Amino acid sequence: MKLATYKDGSRDGQLVVVARDLSVAHYATGIAHRLQQVLDDWNFLSPQLQDLYDALNRSRDSSGGASPARHAFPFDPRQCMAPLPRAYQWVNGAAYRNPETGPAVAGKGSSPRLYQGASDDFLGPCDEVRCASEAEGIDFEAEVAVIIGDVRPGATPAQALDGIRLLLLANALCLRQYLPDELAQGFGPLHSRPATAFSPVAVTPDEVGADWAKGRLSLTLQSSWNGRKVGLCEAGPEMRFHFGQLVAHLCKTRRLRAGAIIGAGAVSNQDASHGYSCIADKRALETLQDGQPLTEFMKFGDTIRIEMKGRDGQSVFGAIEQEIVPMEPATSAP
Repeated sequence: MKLATYKDGSRDGQLVVVARDLSVAHYATGIAHRLQQVLDDWNFLSPQLQDLYDALNRSRDSSGGASPARHAFPFDPRQCMAPLPRAYQWVNGAAYRNPETGPAVAGKGSSPRLYQGASDDFLGPCDEVRCASEAEGIDFEAEVAVIIGDVRPGATPAQALDGIRLLLLANALCLRQYLPDELAQGFGPLHSRPATAFSPVAVTPDEVGADWAKGRLSLTLQSSWNGRKVGLCEAGPEMRFHFGQLVAHLCKTRRLRAGAIIGAGAVSNQDASHGYSCIADKRALETLQDGQPLTEFMKFGDTIRIEMKGRDGQSVFGAIEQEIVPMEPATSAP
């Protein structure tokens, strides 16, 4: 099934069920108001949401004999918050060998590298990205992420995979100007990692069928910068650490609670013809080939679109579509 969160003026929004073709949606109010409620009581609530999802899809199928789902309305991604507008944890990783992270991060050793991101204020898929200055090195990072249920301490990768409830896309924005100094301090990124944005909908793994296998999503992640397609990266084959391994590594010494989100890092392929999922990767390749980077980071007015389509050509998660704009000046307190 496919789930989204609509803006309603509150911090956590209203849970909606979205049809498979992303054309219509239905409020899930009679079942649950918030996605976190569903994650907390998955075995009881998710079958009820599945029934609503099935009815919604039957209503879109002219060959179906069932009555349409009541009170369905046209789905508008611009009205979406992140599927989980705030989460107990947002942890991101480096599961791919790529020019920006280098082999020292993703290509060697038996353990993935993870960092703890800010999870109290995510961006919706069409929210503007506000930055103080173009000199901050504004970069997008197109990623695949998962939302989990409860996972016990010391879970194996196979057990961790069983805890995955939903898949989604992320734009893990990065301000590259700050990153080197923060990493040099040894405590991980802070100012370099502003709010992350997520796709309009999160989907259960069964929605992508055989393309979700062994903890990897084997579909093409598309990135378009200012309307020009710059990335057609294969998310599955070159993922060094699958999601079961990422989650198991995270819960090695502690329990994970339902509602944590784990990202796999910018998707990258060794074949440069697939393009790139973050500008830093492109700049790293240029440095290797030409001795210096040629591609500049994002500017005010730039747009980024991140999307993944299924084998049928239809969008799986809907698109992240964002514009980079100047940060509003701070106002003094009265």
